[in-house]
Amino acid sequence: MSGAAVIIGASGGIGAAFEAALIEEGAYDVVHGFARSRTGAHHLDLTDEASIAAAAAHVAKGPAPTLVIVATGILHGDARGPEKALRELDPGWLARVHAINAIGPALVAKHFLPITPKTGRNVFAALSARVGSISDNKMGGWHGYRASKAALNMLVRTIAIEERRRNDRAIVVALHPGTVDTALSKPFQGNVQPGRLFDTERAALQLLDVIEELKAPDTGKLFDFEGKEVPF
Repeated sequence: MSGAAVIIGASGGIGAAFEAALIEEGAYDVVHGFARSRTGAHHLDLTDEASIAAAAAHVAKGPAPTLVIVATGILHGDARGPEKALRELDPGWLARVHAINAIGPALVAKHFLPITPKTGRNVFAALSARVGSISDNKMGGWHGYRASKAALNMLVRTIAIEERRRNDRAIVVALHPGTVDTALSKPFQGNVQPGRLFDTERAALQLLDVIEELKAPDTGKLFDFEGKEVPF
């Protein structure tokens, strides 16, 4: 590979592992890591479109990005967890999880996909979740998180269709990393089956392996950490 790799959310558990792995592998000319907590040219706040545009302008100076990974997400906050019942729905919280989990990644695509090459294989991947699959929902609950990831999946599908008109080898996908030992999953790790709680390095490497095997017909789909398609 060549060109640039871009990691959005590089200060988070999986994002930092993505950034470290890509730098170590040395397959890209440059690896850009962006995060809300970073300053200067590598600051990016998913809720601030101007900062997304500025980050894309920085990357556009070259080389062109051929891999963009959005490794962000919100499941719970300091004051609340995911909803367990309809009575817990709060419009402010619903708006926030959609802003981070769906709208933010879509805005990243808006600004970063146009600066990827118009020919050749490019990959845009956003971290989603199996619980965002409507057909796989058998338990209910987690209303906002499920809905926002389902929205992300639909945006990925829609963006993939449009992007393929610009570059027929472009790949736009959503990825389910499994349960990873990060702050996002910490309150819920007690229910994870043995061997199914991944450290961040393993999670990142598994998903990079999945990305490496993706082909053009895979665009617009959701894949898990084993490379298996997850139905929407």
